[in-house]
Amino acid sequence: MRSSATPSARRIVVLASGTGSNLQAILDAIAERRLDAEVVAVVSDRSDALALQRAAAAGVPTVHVGVHTDETRSDYDARLADVVAGFGPDVVVLAGWMRLLTMSFLGWFPDRVVNLHPALPGELPGTRAVVRAWQEAMAGERTRTGVMVHLVPDEGVDDGPVLAVEEVTIRPDDTLESLTDRIHQVEHRLLVHTLSSVLTALSAQKGVTA
Repeated sequence: MRSSATPSARRIVVLASGTGSNLQAILDAIAERRLDAEVVAVVSDRSDALALQRAAAAGVPTVHVGVHTDETRSDYDARLADVVAGFGPDVVVLAGWMRLLTMSFLGWFPDRVVNLHPALPGELPGTRAVVRAWQEAMAGERTRTGVMVHLVPDEGVDDGPVLAVEEVTIRPDDTLESLTDRIHQVEHRLLVHTLSSVLTALSAQKGVTA
């Protein structure tokens, strides 16, 4: 069942390529009134993404934006931006979005694209960050990793202005599964808390300029 939004609720579009566990954390926080927001759409580049199923189960509109044959990244991102802009989002959240975005998308949403990355600032950019952290720990090269939430102002990889960060210790007896589970727990909590702060600041800013 889709949760009702308050008059002050800000509009979120979530981009997700995978299972959507962080999307679910957002949906749960909204349903439990811990986040004053409304997810107005979930968009995926994969038609089989579990995130789309989670969204549909919550009554949230879903859109699959697949990649056309021989389409450039820039052309795809322009199509994607057109779709996302149609939902009028205050914030766009990348929650397990597995494509690097170009300015053909980012230019439409300045300072409004928020990304979640399972690593500390300046460390392990790109994909498989948790696997790489665990492998380095097993090789004796790392004792901690973390989670960060950051803005995506340009085409840099996981290096935008940091909004929040939390360190996660890698224990000597950790398996990849146990480390992944703890990181997911931090992701869910940190993303919701950070979005609450971002949306509160946005509301205050709009109140001043109104």
